[in-house]
Amino acid sequence: MIQLVIIIALALTFDFINGFHDTANAIATAVSTRALRLRTAILIAAVMNFTGAVLFTGVAKTIATGVVDLNTVTNGTYVIMAAMISAIAWNLITWYFGIPSSSSHALIGSLAGAALADAGLSAVNFHGFITIFASLIISPVIAIAVGFVVFTIIKKIVVRMSIYKANSGLRKFQIFTAAFQAFSHGSNDAQKSMGIITMALVSFGVQNDMTVPHWVQLACAVAMTLGTSIGGWRIIKTVGTQIMKLRPINGVAADLSASLVIQIATHLNLPVSTTHVISSAIIGVGTAQRIKGVKWGTARKMVIAWFITIPISILMSSGVFILVANIAQVI
Repeated sequence: MIQLVIIIALALTFDFINGFHDTANAIATAVSTRALRLRTAILIAAVMNFTGAVLFTGVAKTIATGVVDLNTVTNGTYVIMAAMISAIAWNLITWYFGIPSSSSHALIGSLAGAALADAGLSAVNFHGFITIFASLIISPVIAIAVGFVVFTIIKKIVVRMSIYKANSGLRKFQIFTAAFQAFSHGSNDAQKSMGIITMALVSFGVQNDMTVPHWVQLACAVAMTLGTSIGGWRIIKTVGTQIMKLRPINGVAADLSASLVIQIATHLNLPVSTTHVISSAIIGVGTAQRIKGVKWGTARKMVIAWFITIPISILMSSGVFILVANIAQVI
């Protein structure tokens, strides 16, 4: 049971890190347009993250069953443990360097890598993995398109207003869109750790199905909320200032677009990268306004991180699994 406690602690640590790693997703645009002060924005994000986290469990079940076949792996404990260590390590590395990479990509890649190292290809649920992978890849593309359309619509609505009146109204409205974005983040991202803990409970025989217990839901919500309260200025700076120069109209359009995409994914029980969705929504908004206004160098770095995270996570978690399994044998 000590191993189960370690896995739960690792999953909650991942959720905590996810909170401050991905806080930027919800508040970067609001802070950059000065719709909200940083501390106020982080407080709103923490509250709304918690609210979103306690209302949904569908994504958790997808994570728990969609990547690894627990009936095939021989060392399920070490698979889950190695996956969490690898995902946490990648999150910390990318947070330190201010890279808005995906916690979801890291987690999915780490689960697959550890399972492959344990039992080979048969340990991976390829149907589920491909479905999840597709949602992670397609959602940013959809966010770009939605961002383009939403910005165009909002621009037509405010075109006859004075700049002062439009900016004043949009900054007030952005408080709502930032809160909605934080709620959406919590409703999707917090469930990933819920799925991990539920996998562990089933693996240890504590429960027989992948239903997420209420205490797991609450614990993950609290962990993410605590992480969110710390904030993540490095990534806020990248998302909020280094993709394009944001004005209130851009921020509202980006927040609203990203929230819609994430909410649709959550209701379809599909995990998405909130980092990549909001970043892509900003790119879509920038493209609708003026293509040259987008800092494509930053966008290119994010796309590179988008593609390399899963392969790197697979390799990292495979190595961590071998290390953990060998240490367990010695002990």
